[in-house]
Amino acid sequence: MTIKVNTSDLQSHIGDDCGTSDWFEITQQQVNDFADVTLDHQFIHVDPVKAAESPFGTTIAHGFLTLSMLAHFLQKGVGVNVPNRTMGVNYGFDKVRFLTPVKVGSRVRANAVLLEATEKNPGQYLFKLDITVEIEGEDKPALKAEWLNMVFAA
Repeated sequence: MTIKVNTSDLQSHIGDDCGTSDWFEITQQQVNDFADVTLDHQFIHVDPVKAAESPFGTTIAHGFLTLSMLAHFLQKGVGVNVPNRTMGVNYGFDKVRFLTPVKVGSRVRANAVLLEATEKNPGQYLFKLDITVEIEGEDKPALKAEWLNMVFAA
């Protein structure tokens, strides 16, 4: 669930938990579709027979597929909400680390913590979120990122 931020006191929200998404299963079809879009057909992603012989033992999701799932998790309630929000845009990343491969058939979820909040212009807010994408049953996360989101309010 997103947190609702009182924009008159942005700094009081630093360190707030911005929600944890539901689990989401990564399927081979999603990986294949992502490979088609990005033209990255490396066998570890799209060839289950050959990938079974790799150190991973199976096909794995592209790191960028896992990263791109952040947009889905944001839509599902992870992040920051401000009064009279009209839209939000991806502003980029300060840091991204892919820590553990996501095996096809695994379930992932995202958690966010607010690191920074700045009013850039009236009604325009930049939020830096500490994002962790966990893999169900794994000790180490799939990725850690510092994600920048710009939120616009009327």
